[in-house]
Amino acid sequence: MPQGPSALEQRGPLRTETRRESLRRTVARLRSEVVRALMGARTSQGYWEGELASSALATATALVALEYGGRHGLVTVGDLDDRLCRAIAWLLDDQNDDGSWGDAPGCRGNIAATYLVAGALSPYRSSNSSVRAACERAFAYLQASGGLDALAARYGNDRTFVVPILTFLASRGLVDWAQVPRLPFELGILPHWLLRRFNVGVVSYALPALIAIGYAVARNRGSSWLRRSAWPVLVPMALRRLERIQPESGGYLEAVPLTAFVTISLLHAKRGHSPVVRRALGFLLQLQRADGSWPVDANLSCWLTSLSLQAVQLDPSVAEQVGETAVRSAVDWLLEQQCRVRHPYTDAAPGGWGWSHLSGSVPDVDDTSSALLALWPHANRSEVLRAGDAGVRWLLGVQNRDGGWPTFCKGWGWLPFDRSAPDLTAHAVRAIAAWLPRLPARLRRLAGRALARGLAYFRANQQSDGAFIPLWFGNEQHPREENPVYGTARVVVCYNELGGAGRLGAQDREAAKRAVSWLVRCRNRDGSWGGGPGLIGTTEETALALAALAPRSELSDDWFEPTVRWIEERMAAGTWDRPAPIGLYFAKLWYFERLYPIIFLATALAALGRRLRVEQEEPV
Repeated sequence: MPQGPSALEQRGPLRTETRRESLRRTVARLRSEVVRALMGARTSQGYWEGELASSALATATALVALEYGGRHGLVTVGDLDDRLCRAIAWLLDDQNDDGSWGDAPGCRGNIAATYLVAGALSPYRSSNSSVRAACERAFAYLQASGGLDALAARYGNDRTFVVPILTFLASRGLVDWAQVPRLPFELGILPHWLLRRFNVGVVSYALPALIAIGYAVARNRGSSWLRRSAWPVLVPMALRRLERIQPESGGYLEAVPLTAFVTISLLHAKRGHSPVVRRALGFLLQLQRADGSWPVDANLSCWLTSLSLQAVQLDPSVAEQVGETAVRSAVDWLLEQQCRVRHPYTDAAPGGWGWSHLSGSVPDVDDTSSALLALWPHANRSEVLRAGDAGVRWLLGVQNRDGGWPTFCKGWGWLPFDRSAPDLTAHAVRAIAAWLPRLPARLRRLAGRALARGLAYFRANQQSDGAFIPLWFGNEQHPREENPVYGTARVVVCYNELGGAGRLGAQDREAAKRAVSWLVRCRNRDGSWGGGPGLIGTTEETALALAALAPRSELSDDWFEPTVRWIEERMAAGTWDRPAPIGLYFAKLWYFERLYPIIFLATALAALGRRLRVEQEEPV
């Protein structure tokens, strides 16, 4: 429906000072509304839990795991048939017009999700005409898309997702077990210290899939007599390791697909009696939603809480109106989520934060950095100071040899788990730089050298056009499914903060200018940003770019008017808080998070308000 003129347009091109005052008032009003939404999204315990998108891929794998569990008498809930029927109905409703499935509702189809859903539904074709029609359309899409060859091409040398998909399809009788590549499940018995010794700590994060899927493939595909002769010793050792690293919740990494793959594999390796299977099935039952679907992961509570705290604390006037009690409650909750012992699953050192408060979450760089930035304003508290010291030590311990920071662990950089990325590095550099003045002398020297190496990493990995490419965020409209707006915005924020502290050299200032120039050129005519040049604008990407550019003195206040007008129009239309699928989970799985547009926009308007010295006009 056509919208009337915005408040900015109604006021017209008056004197410069009057236009600036108009912009101030508009930003204050919009920010007040967004912050109210943000504070209203908290749980009763005072933190932010959010809601991840339902996932066709997760729903398909969980459906099959529960189906097999029921067939083996391991699922005792009385409504299992109803649960399976609701999952099937949700999948049928989520199918795209071309016969494919995407990773989240509204996403374009891809070959991985379509193979998994088609495989999940295939046995139900004979008894359900709707399923039969859906499968026929899906298999036509798969054939037209290149089939298994196209699936392999999508992931290249990374077997961490191709092998689970093929194992799943083999369990459904859609491919022969001989087509499934082998995985050396025997590596699952190696101790963490030995993995670290050879700089392959990344294996720790893949242990559940390596053990369960590797053993299922070996058992069903066949192995040499020599290899099988060692199984009476090695298999029990590997399965005990799998049981020891299973979190209390039953969900490995709190991830539905990974937990389902492990369950399916153990059942097809005739290991259904393992306690791992019952706990995994319990996890899957608990996470099924009322509509029959599953998300890819339980939640991102630590990540969302730390980002929300940063948004609230960016502008003092916002923090004041939110209230000290609310901020203190979230800070205390975040403090409690720090890992204070060596992690039993990954053997990660103490001091880090994971993405969730649930037991399957593991420490990672993005969440640790974000938590440190959220806690920094409270460093006058002794317990926060201790947490900050431990968190910085954790970050320093995982910096890669190339100067960048990976997601989970230092490594060779072959897989997403241990590969350095500009967005992760920007977050880590910001966190370490913020805490630097409060660190002990020796740690401060180590941190200073780490920051210098991080800046050198930026210089070496900036694209020729000035952009930076992130690892865990993308845009499915982008030709390479990348999101340079996200990556560049995160690095520009880092440059802004280090530049304000006088920590940038001449080369770094030049790199920052090139990044800013690229981000400025990326803005659409309507004032918005998408994931890259010429892509349709979203709240998330517009907010990220706005937050990065708001402090830049080379841009005039008037330059921001089209963007504020775009935000104002979306808020008037009630579409501003609709999430976009910009998140990338493991193995290129798209997701959206309900709170991303709210948190990112709150951060952007706080940054712009800080620039304009906005005084909040309405109570939150």
